[in-house]
Amino acid sequence: MPDKKRDDRAYRTQLESTVTRERTNSSGMRLKDYYLPEDVKGDYGSKLAEPGEYPYTRGIHKDMYKGRLWTMRMFSGFGTPEDTNGRLKLLLSHGETGLSVAFDMPTLYGLDANSERAHGEIGKCGVNVSSLKDMEIIFKGIPLDKVSTSMTINAPANILTAMYAVVGEKEGASKRDLAGTVQADILKEYIAQKEWLYPPEAHMRIIRDMMVYCTKNMPKWNYISISGYHIREAGASAVQELAFTLADGFEYVKLGMDNGLDVDAFAPRLSFFFNSSVNFFEEIAKFRAARRIWAREMKETYGAKSDRSMKLRFHSQTSGYSLTWQQPLNNIVRTTVEAMAAVLGGTQSLHTNSYDEAWALPSEGAVEVALRTQQILANETGIPDVIDPLGGSYYLENLTDKMEEEAYKYFKTIKGMGGVVSAIKNGYLQREIAATAYAHQRKVESGEMKIVGVNAFTKENEEPINVLKIDLKAERIQRKRLQEVKLRRNNRLVEKRLDRLREVYSGDDNSMESIIEAVRSYATLEEIANVGREVFGGWKEPTII
Repeated sequence: MPDKKRDDRAYRTQLESTVTRERTNSSGMRLKDYYLPEDVKGDYGSKLAEPGEYPYTRGIHKDMYKGRLWTMRMFSGFGTPEDTNGRLKLLLSHGETGLSVAFDMPTLYGLDANSERAHGEIGKCGVNVSSLKDMEIIFKGIPLDKVSTSMTINAPANILTAMYAVVGEKEGASKRDLAGTVQADILKEYIAQKEWLYPPEAHMRIIRDMMVYCTKNMPKWNYISISGYHIREAGASAVQELAFTLADGFEYVKLGMDNGLDVDAFAPRLSFFFNSSVNFFEEIAKFRAARRIWAREMKETYGAKSDRSMKLRFHSQTSGYSLTWQQPLNNIVRTTVEAMAAVLGGTQSLHTNSYDEAWALPSEGAVEVALRTQQILANETGIPDVIDPLGGSYYLENLTDKMEEEAYKYFKTIKGMGGVVSAIKNGYLQREIAATAYAHQRKVESGEMKIVGVNAFTKENEEPINVLKIDLKAERIQRKRLQEVKLRRNNRLVEKRLDRLREVYSGDDNSMESIIEAVRSYATLEEIANVGREVFGGWKEPTII
């Protein structure tokens, strides 16, 4: 009988001797040509466990997609509230299972449609909201007690949450029945997206108010979606997205506990929002590492007892950063690969980008293709039939371990600086992302990193594609509506409720009820935001480059 073990060893030795170059992935981790059992460190079994069991490496549910498919939550919002209401109803009719609303730049910055700074931006990258009236139109005819809604809003998240609550109330839905998520992750704004209103400490106080109020009054409302997506879009690597996002999450956990909340009362309401980019295995490993780190830290560092507190739930969106305006139909393939990575990584909900988004807001046809991409993955590929089908892959488990190790290096550095807020104030996190983005672009421009249609397999004289265009009509409509709201409302009542909010902001009482009352009286977004600007002032970040 031949000695099979000796033959295997000889084959491995021969194969290893053929390795003549070192390769790295997009996070700079060294890659081998192939992986073996010894490349997976530590107790293989306990790190994996079974799906639905601590530390949730293999997913937070025992039956995963065999029990329930991920929520197909397509990001939508553009133009006027009427435009967005129509798009939301269209998506629901095509089989979308959850709503996700994008807001335009003025709304994100707490500005009304009639602000000079809003000119030319109304409805351009999301829907415009200046008052409760706009929110009433966006959700007209949509049963808010039967759908879940995600709203991508951060600095004025408390105001938009209040508007959503009042709209639900007007439709007969109790606050306790409203389900969904508001992003509200202000830390990543300072790190990456740059849309803040006040200094970090003031925004953290506002988030505290939301956490306390919603824990008691809106139990189905996820009041923070801790977002790595924008960190990644700013140029971060997968490791940086993982580390900085979880560090933000731990900061919010400490905030809740420091303000008297039991960790198991509020932690299950925290959710995450990750980017799913085109480096397939790296993304899957990132999701697995995120679950494992979160579970361990919640249990061992923050003393969580409930499994629900330890289970990291996340929404994912395919990468906008990876989309190209050149040969835009190639983006369908990129998005498909990224969607598969999210699903195989165990996402709870997914948004797939449209192929024309590098040109403009997505057209109806492109949105339909993006949604159909998810539906094909769910119904034709067999991918959801088996729970964590890639679990146990030597390469994937090795990559998961490396992701975890590198994330802990960042945690140690951030802790040494005094925490996330201090690391933001001294510009450390921003500089790390800037350096990574610069190195990436150097590789693209040198040709070291190939991007099909951009620096490889290019074609000359590409013709523009038909895209959705938003003209100044939206601005005219929104300004007129805002003018009408101000004429019809009780302005004396508005001033009284804004004065009350000013008083609350100047002290330490919870501000959410005051904001809800201001919204109910049709105080506008900017009027409410301006109270905070008066009390808290503004903030300018340090020089990064």
